[in-house]
Amino acid sequence: MDVKAASNGVSSIEDRILRITGYYGYYPGYSSHQSKQMSQSLADSPETEEPEEGTRCQSCTALFFKIFWGFLVVLSVSSSWVGTTQIVKVTYKNFHCPLFMTWFSTNWNIMFFPVYYSGHLATAQERRTIIKKIRECSRIFGEEGLTLRLFLKRTAPFSILWTLTNYLYLLALRKLTATDVSALFCCNKAFVFLLSWIVLKDKFMGVRIVAAIMAITGIVMMAYADGFHGDSILGVALAVGSASTSALYKVLFKMFLGSANFGEAAYFFSILGIFNLIFISSVPVILYFTKVEYWSSFSALPWGYLCGIAGLWLAFNILVNLGVVLTYPILISIGTVLSIPGNAAVDLLKHEVIFSMVRLAATTIIMIGFLLMLLPEEWDEITLKFINRLKEKKNEEQTEDVTESTVHTRTRSRANGTVSIPLA
Repeated sequence: MDVKAASNGVSSIEDRILRITGYYGYYPGYSSHQSKQMSQSLADSPETEEPEEGTRCQSCTALFFKIFWGFLVVLSVSSSWVGTTQIVKVTYKNFHCPLFMTWFSTNWNIMFFPVYYSGHLATAQERRTIIKKIRECSRIFGEEGLTLRLFLKRTAPFSILWTLTNYLYLLALRKLTATDVSALFCCNKAFVFLLSWIVLKDKFMGVRIVAAIMAITGIVMMAYADGFHGDSILGVALAVGSASTSALYKVLFKMFLGSANFGEAAYFFSILGIFNLIFISSVPVILYFTKVEYWSSFSALPWGYLCGIAGLWLAFNILVNLGVVLTYPILISIGTVLSIPGNAAVDLLKHEVIFSMVRLAATTIIMIGFLLMLLPEEWDEITLKFINRLKEKKNEEQTEDVTESTVHTRTRSRANGTVSIPLA
């Protein structure tokens, strides 16, 4: 039998079946036309779909790795911050020198740029000498790079704010639990928004005003937990002062230095460490001789704890700046706020801290306010688009259900020998 004749026979049989059953949309030669379209689409599909599938696979792989790195960065950021806070609490059992701990930890920032340059040598295809890399990264201070005048003018205020932020944070840990201090420090996000709105004239957002009000409410509730007296109110004031100086540091950085990439941030942190080593070293020396912060001998210092605090603090700063390159910036902020439940778990299990309902409510309000701060500027438009898409999908599903029921009714009527005439 001829193959062409066989195919024509099959097509004619299909046409008869469709004509007898009354298939809607039938016309003579329908099956042969459909087979031609199918063969043509099969012939064209390998050329058109393969590149699209390749790009989709690449985009899905990139998205997967970005989320995977984000998950690791979130865990690392929260773990490093929890570890730093808890080691400070342990160190306070035998060593009460918060300014010396701040100074010692800040000196470790000098290693930030060497760590960055080592990563550059290990991963970059076009490796540059360290002199060229320093010249490139020093442009954060201007086209001329870092000069002695800029070193004193630009680095001094940031170094003072950096020292104040960390020193007040460590002082607060002497008065409050790690959970309370980490929760109060998260209010710096609200202070950054208020300062940016006032000083930098950033866009006004009602939801962030609500978040700032929630942060202030949480601060007041935290102070009220012990009745506005004793070490509690002093600890709250110190933690809020640390959050305020941190917010001022970030706003001034954005005002004078703008946005910095990872290399420029590494260079800036190393310059801060050098400035701290040269100029701030006199402050712990003065406190030592005045016996404000005194220790018997250098061998008596808890070097293991001090190196642990400094190392985790350095790791936290590296992860915060590196995470922006590897994943979404919002995940870095989520990692910071996750330090609150992390510290709460350690305080509850190891130190057997009992949290009052007022403190739990204050911590929850501060966390909610922090998360509201993470909403993008176009969050309302994005929400409306999402709701409209849901409505469209629901309407499409209802239309499909009506169409299926109509076709089912038409088929049953034809099977019973009746003909349903659709209305125009």
